[in-house]
Amino acid sequence: MTHRSLFASGLFVLALALPVAASAQRGGRIEVPEVPGNLTIPEGNVAFLQTRAYGTQNYVCLPSATGVAWKLFGPQATLYPPSTPLQVATHFLSPNPEEQGTPRPTWQHSHDGSAVWGKVVEPSTDANYVAPGAIPWLKLEAAGVATGSTGGALLASTTFIHRVNTQGGVAPATGCSTTAQLGAIALVPYSTDYVFYRAGNGQ
Repeated sequence: MTHRSLFASGLFVLALALPVAASAQRGGRIEVPEVPGNLTIPEGNVAFLQTRAYGTQNYVCLPSATGVAWKLFGPQATLYPPSTPLQVATHFLSPNPEEQGTPRPTWQHSHDGSAVWGKVVEPSTDANYVAPGAIPWLKLEAAGVATGSTGGALLASTTFIHRVNTQGGVAPATGCSTTAQLGAIALVPYSTDYVFYRAGNGQ
């Protein structure tokens, strides 16, 4: 098979797969998980995108009130919609333009470039929901949104975000106990579900 044929074949497979990803993002059934009471999303908001994220929670060893301690400085993850292998978004720390550059966790859509910056409203470590050794579940509200460079707006409609079904991601128990370890970095693997909400009536 020629290089041209291989390229054409790859484009054909991608063309078939993209509608599947779009369906999962927009029209697929979203199973909103049960959450602790303090993480309930206000009425008038509906889930529109469900993803599973895989990546790292990133820590740096810094001075603390008791000596030194691990400090979270941001996530790095890739998000996938249910039942498809295609990346739908990335997750990282970046300056929020709506808050004069305040660093916030950011989700950017991989296809239309739209983005949302999140601010934690409530965390939960309720052992009835959060797995042992996992980072807390979170309810976040949109602290800023942006359309993509070509006008894409899927994530720009976000009002709230759930971080649920977490696995891993907690700071290490070792590696940051003396001043000699200041500046050490730990990239801790984690996975989680992110569910995105927007204003709507559920129709």
